[in-house]
Amino acid sequence: MSDLTEHWTPLSVALLVLSILGLVGTWTFNVVAVVQMVDFLGDLVSSGPAVSSITVDLLVVAVAGSVFILVEGRRQGMRRPWLYVALSAITAFAFTFPLFLAMRERKLTARARASA
Repeated sequence: MSDLTEHWTPLSVALLVLSILGLVGTWTFNVVAVVQMVDFLGDLVSSGPAVSSITVDLLVVAVAGSVFILVEGRRQGMRRPWLYVALSAITAFAFTFPLFLAMRERKLTARARASA
């Protein structure tokens, strides 16, 4: 089996699909915001308490997830886990976090198969 297709479990495929949905979903709205010349950051904090609540909620989750990526990536011996955090700044955490989880699952599967 080639390295690209090896160790893909149903869970890692599901996480990869979520990652792609996260990228497409967020960037669809990002493109709309750019085309309509919307003040993207201003809307996040000034569109009312509900939007501000969701913004803070997701920001805290993204920071906690970023810490998890860095710590768990290093613990699992994954190469360049910081790249997932950096990519989230230019893509979306909804893309990079499930992508990291998919790659982590592949790493765990490979380790389990190697020890069996």
